[in-house]
Amino acid sequence: MAHAPEPLEAPVDPPVALRRVAYLMERSRAGSYRVDAFRNALALLKAMASHELSAHLENGTIQSVSGIGASTAEVIEQAYAGVLPARLVALQDTASTPLATGGEQLWAALRGDCHAHSNWSDGGSPIDEMVLAAIELGQEWLVLTDHSPQLRVANGLTVERLRKQLAIVDAINSGLGSGFRLLKGIEVDILDDGSLDQTEEMLGRLDVVTASVHSKLRMNESPMTRRMVTAVSNPRVNVLGHCTGRLVEGGRGTRPQSDFDAYAVFSACLEHDTAVEINSRPERCDPPDELIVIARDLGCLFAVDSDAHAPGQLEMKQYGCARAERLGIDPERVITTWDADRLLAWAGPAAG
Repeated sequence: MAHAPEPLEAPVDPPVALRRVAYLMERSRAGSYRVDAFRNALALLKAMASHELSAHLENGTIQSVSGIGASTAEVIEQAYAGVLPARLVALQDTASTPLATGGEQLWAALRGDCHAHSNWSDGGSPIDEMVLAAIELGQEWLVLTDHSPQLRVANGLTVERLRKQLAIVDAINSGLGSGFRLLKGIEVDILDDGSLDQTEEMLGRLDVVTASVHSKLRMNESPMTRRMVTAVSNPRVNVLGHCTGRLVEGGRGTRPQSDFDAYAVFSACLEHDTAVEINSRPERCDPPDELIVIARDLGCLFAVDSDAHAPGQLEMKQYGCARAERLGIDPERVITTWDADRLLAWAGPAAG
């Protein structure tokens, strides 16, 4: 069941300290360029032989390693000395406060996440770092949903790259044991006519498919409604992602929501057993409350997802849980509270 990671106490290995600093910075929505310094330093330490790292630290030369600056070196050196790094202490103090008020029961009940990205598309971290963060959060499963080919700006996965990724997912799962499952997925673009931006053969190899509109968001209401109804009616689609496409805050500015007939789209979701995503990213807060209420009253299933693009963002599901609980969503209708076996049985034709 979901919970915040336990605070670290000294002594802590330098890579572990760097990883947690980066995680907590991501959780607090720090700028990616700042987080990247710690993620890059972590990658350097992971690639470094232990005797080489020890030599640098004993000789005070860790900053001579290209890519390790004063801030990251301080965390590394303090951890190596057996002291809990000051930056980590400050971040853990801040993180002792939940991200959102309300939704605690639903947050505790969550078992997984149907929407998360890695550095295979536009995420900031390798797959294994996303998995480790999910495990530390108490999740039992995570669906890896990197983007599909049309979204070139997000380095969407071609058939060949997706095929390679699926092999890596198999390798990761073989080493995880029974306590956690990384599920094969995609955030597939909904094309203008409602078709999906991936081959039928590759979609058939996935466990869970989240489908989202990323282009022509200002399409007129009637064609946008047909587009979305066609997509959610596809037996390969399990979750309708961030349905309005709106942005309400953040570095990318704001963006109005798309125009579509919510009753028609959500009725199609209900008919075809497609869950409506409650996207937990604060800049999206999507769907708006009034649309969640429509889907709730129609009887739709929901997926409270993080849409995480970095490990620390997995915890953002707290925002979605607060909204879902406030709007009276029954936890049994939230597929991210289900165990992996139930989820895969429900996913039906999309199960690989």
